[in-house]
Amino acid sequence: MSNNPENPSRAIKVPHPHDNDEAIALPSDVAGSGTLDLLIKTAQDYSKHATSENTRKAYARDWAHFNRWCRRHGADPVGLAPCPDPQLIGLYLTALAAPADNTAFGVSSFSVSTIERRLSGLSWNYAQRGFTFDRRDRHIATVLAGIKRKHARPPVQKEAILPEEIIAMVATLPFDLRGLRDRSILLLGYAGGLRRSEIVSLDAGKGDTPDSRGWAEILEYGALLTLNTKTGWREVEIGRGSSEQTCPVHALEQWLHFSRIDFGPIFVRISRSGKRVMESRLNDRHVARLVKKTVLDANIRPELPEKDRLALFSGHSLRAGLASSAEVDERYVQKQLGHASAEMTRRYQRRRDRFRVNLTKAAGL
Repeated sequence: MSNNPENPSRAIKVPHPHDNDEAIALPSDVAGSGTLDLLIKTAQDYSKHATSENTRKAYARDWAHFNRWCRRHGADPVGLAPCPDPQLIGLYLTALAAPADNTAFGVSSFSVSTIERRLSGLSWNYAQRGFTFDRRDRHIATVLAGIKRKHARPPVQKEAILPEEIIAMVATLPFDLRGLRDRSILLLGYAGGLRRSEIVSLDAGKGDTPDSRGWAEILEYGALLTLNTKTGWREVEIGRGSSEQTCPVHALEQWLHFSRIDFGPIFVRISRSGKRVMESRLNDRHVARLVKKTVLDANIRPELPEKDRLALFSGHSLRAGLASSAEVDERYVQKQLGHASAEMTRRYQRRRDRFRVNLTKAAGL
């Protein structure tokens, strides 16, 4: 499985997935030119945008973890071209699931979802290096199927935020610049059923910045968000609320007015003094931290210890909250969340339809 540099027939050159000069370059039999060199740089830039920054970071951690495991066992993570050794991958998956081997990792065992994520990370990394990675190989597929059958547990979902809870969370925020911004983030994310990355990637206008993933238009009856998501472009309509205190459109208008933002990122950082709006876009982790902070400040789920409450809620709780609370036809919720199937939407609807239909009584019992 190891590469032998003294044997040219077996040695291979493995480009790093972010080494663009190696990953995307001219074929060896094509002469370079100024135009082609410019196209190469443009192609490299497109390649960087094929996956989100967070996904690339996660896949990089997966690859580093796999490499550490290989070094511990004297194995070569690459193996021979044109494909990695499926037996090695199968053993790695076994090590992730088997408690005996995971003491070196500091955990008893990894969850099935984490194992699947790491396998996806390996698949991506090998593809970037020009290798053929077959997840259907029996050494990989059968081991993973066995792990799922033996270790699979019910999915752990973040708690949905209910309407009275989001109102209480918003009420904890002050009416200074930071409070106006955070109030708009919470209400817009909740009413739009938005992912945290979709919230912070909004610009005030179309094409304002290169890293924008959408923009917002404020109209008479609400706000129209145009989002560039991983499944394509979609529009999200956010209607005006029943009161100014809880209206996401009014909150957005107030933030844009007092921050004087009419170009570029909508949600930006604020100076330490709290009196000056900065130009840099907020990181999506701010949304998760904001949800957790306001959950504690609003004393939501007080029967639980603080540690459990922090673990129960996240930025995704806003998205699940809309799906669980909106008393409308399911297809409208599906469209708002941008789901391709109703089944995916139902995964977000925490307890919304539970026991609404009583088949026991319907059956005459």
